[in-house]
Amino acid sequence: MELVNLAAFVAVAEHGGFSAACDSLHLTQPAISKRIAQLEAAVDARLFDRVGRQTVLTEAGVLLLPRARQLLADADAAKQALHALGHGVSGPLRMASSHHIGLHRLPPLLRRFTALYPDVTLDIRFLDSEQAWQEVLQGKIELALTTLGQAAHPLSTTPIWEDKLCFVAAPEHPLAQRKRLSLEDLARHPAVLPDLGTFTHRIVADAFVRHGLQLRLRMTTHYLETLKMLSAVGLAWSVLPHTMVDQQLRVLPVSGISLSRRLGAVTHAGRSLPRAGQAFLALLEAERV
Repeated sequence: MELVNLAAFVAVAEHGGFSAACDSLHLTQPAISKRIAQLEAAVDARLFDRVGRQTVLTEAGVLLLPRARQLLADADAAKQALHALGHGVSGPLRMASSHHIGLHRLPPLLRRFTALYPDVTLDIRFLDSEQAWQEVLQGKIELALTTLGQAAHPLSTTPIWEDKLCFVAAPEHPLAQRKRLSLEDLARHPAVLPDLGTFTHRIVADAFVRHGLQLRLRMTTHYLETLKMLSAVGLAWSVLPHTMVDQQLRVLPVSGISLSRRLGAVTHAGRSLPRAGQAFLALLEAERV
């Protein structure tokens, strides 16, 4: 299978049609169609169906798409690695950061990195941690800074920061009037927490499960800044990183329990990081606490 044909296939699949793929690859539609036809001949399967004005993947196309992305990413990584061997730390670095790390941990690292390696072109995306893991897995990015869950092959994690979590509420909330609290006390009041599928939600939910308690969820959201606002106005109690606690919130004195999460880097164990990625990871490891 030719890489140029795979690139045409991925472009058509991601853009939903031949015309949009032409614009992204700067090719004519006959050229795109020829490459798709050559790829279909090589794999002996039809990859797209035309339904009305839509172009949709066949079963074979759905099966090929993630593998095509990985082959293209591996080829790009090889090209970058060979280029970097003779040119020091330069070229592009595709990475992602969770919103929280992007606001509270990333800025000083970026200042240092860009000062040390001005020839690196950073492509930074701000994503939810779980989505960032998928981007690394699919080869769309080389490195992600996220909350760390249980890593499964082929992903690899590097813990950098231990992030203490605090139970919080507005100063006027009934729980904030108490000098001593238990999880049973919190379970009697509604909570606002990160979405159910997030690593942070699982940390909190597991603590309640271990004590035989059930959370009363008023609502969930991916954004910690939104959780801070909702708890600060007295809607419910919440759990937030200690770095986000200020005078708008009261830390609830919950005895017998201490929550924290690990923050750090996620990479693909089966792919070589470009030198720019290796340099960024080395800078991160110097931050390890």
